[in-house]
Amino acid sequence: MSTSDNLSVGLAGELTEFGHRLVARVYYADTDFSGVVYHARYLEFFERGRSDFLRLAGVHHTELADGVHGEKLVWVVRRMEIDFKAPAKIDDVLTVETRTESVSG
Repeated sequence: MSTSDNLSVGLAGELTEFGHRLVARVYYADTDFSGVVYHARYLEFFERGRSDFLRLAGVHHTELADGVHGEKLVWVVRRMEIDFKAPAKIDDVLTVETRTESVSG
């Protein structure tokens, strides 16, 4: 295991019975002028969860894009629907849970 692999242990969250869980802290850069997380930043938290879920499941974006396993592939997010329930603020700790609803090609 390389040094970068050692650093990623824990940073990538954990696989769960239904998918993946990632804990992320809210930093100043994530907030808007009112002190709450800017709405578009939530998508970045979601993407981190999705990417780390795939990484822990053994699916690496770089390997897929390079065609390491045959045909070059990329994952596409086709649709998102978001209902904001409550604001997150600086120093809050968020839990991002990811699960696969369906896969098609």
